[in-house]
Amino acid sequence: MAAIIGSSRIDGNTQQLTEIALEGIEYTPIILKDKKITPIDDLRHADGGFQPVADDYDEVIDKVLEHDILIFSTPVYWYGMSGLMKNFVDRWSQSLRDSRFEFKKKMSQKKVYVVTCGGDQPKIKALPLIQQFQHIFDFMGMSFADYMIGTANAPHDIETDQQAVGDARRWNQAFSSLQ
Repeated sequence: MAAIIGSSRIDGNTQQLTEIALEGIEYTPIILKDKKITPIDDLRHADGGFQPVADDYDEVIDKVLEHDILIFSTPVYWYGMSGLMKNFVDRWSQSLRDSRFEFKKKMSQKKVYVVTCGGDQPKIKALPLIQQFQHIFDFMGMSFADYMIGTANAPHDIETDQQAVGDARRWNQAFSSLQ
């Protein structure tokens, strides 16, 4: 299991909620803030196609491909996923054309979850983010198992969202049974 953390704030609410869901579970945290992932230079229709990029993306995608269960953890930023997460997902276009990966085939074997938090009616306003992930996962053939939306804005606000914390604990029980 791997948790791809797309928050631009260290130990933010979304990461905290994800960590509650994964407490005591063996998993690989992938903190996108700590990685250099260059924005995509879309060369799919150019002569020669995509070119190698000197950044951390290949290292991250190798880690992702090692795991059968993935948790995409991103706060709601302007009614969508964070720029860090979007940058990462945009680079999938490059992986789809990279013969080293068999990317779509391998990703289609993944079971995926989404964790998000927002401060302004997130149970409603985060739904486009969830739909965006649903479309991405459908395109890739991934199994979208569940999502969780927490209400939180300032540091540690998530601790007061009893519903989200309860949902995270239920996920934790389900994940515990897989180990």
